[in-house]
Amino acid sequence: MTYDGTDFSGWARQPGLRTVCGVLEQALSTVFREPVELTVAGRTDAGVHAAGQVAHMDLTAPLDDPSRLVRRFARFLPPDVRIKAIATVPAEFDARFSAIRRHYEYRISTAKYGVEPLRARDTVSVPKDLDLDAMRRASAGLLGLHDFAAFCRRRDGATTVRELQRFDWVRDGDIVTAHVSADAFCWSMVRSLVGAMLAVGEGRRSVEWTVGLLEERERSSSVLVAPAHGLSLVRVDYPADEDLAERNAVTREVRAVPGGCCGD
Repeated sequence: MTYDGTDFSGWARQPGLRTVCGVLEQALSTVFREPVELTVAGRTDAGVHAAGQVAHMDLTAPLDDPSRLVRRFARFLPPDVRIKAIATVPAEFDARFSAIRRHYEYRISTAKYGVEPLRARDTVSVPKDLDLDAMRRASAGLLGLHDFAAFCRRRDGATTVRELQRFDWVRDGDIVTAHVSADAFCWSMVRSLVGAMLAVGEGRRSVEWTVGLLEERERSSSVLVAPAHGLSLVRVDYPADEDLAERNAVTREVRAVPGGCCGD
């Protein structure tokens, strides 16, 4: 599915607030004539967008032709959220626990005039000369399995150990895009990573500073969180059907950095 997160209070349902999950569950429950609860691959924050979000639901009756439902849901949903595909999946499929990696992009405009009006809702203005080489070197130093506590907002009982598999930067004229991929992300991790790299690109922090953050075991006050609207979840990867159950078991394990435990 895809959505413009600007006018949503994030993905997760919240009483009295307009959320992506709330809008979708209402439409799905109406069409299927039974209460529907969604499990999502990645719970996006308020203002964050998605071009490749994935969610699953359990229904009491099988679907005859899921592909025909896409056009029907277009009539039930507001213009800022769309279901692009529907499919029946094995019982072992779990949108959250079966995922093997998530891919995000973060868009920045360095143009002196700001952001093109047609992209103002998904691009952040940073009208400065960024040292992209330094940002790339700092980003590369964070790749691998680490405790990213310095970059994550705390959630009780949640691990901050993640495997960062891609973190690089691409320039196209005035547009600079961060490509960030990992097996999973903790709360505000991507926006914190981007915020730290902007500090390097603007010359406020060194490349070595970012690597040093991996030694911290609590959220670092020196890392500024980049604005939400530049971030989009663009794709979620899943294993073959026969590997779903094994992947679910692996994901549910509490991870630790080799040689030590998260928080040591």
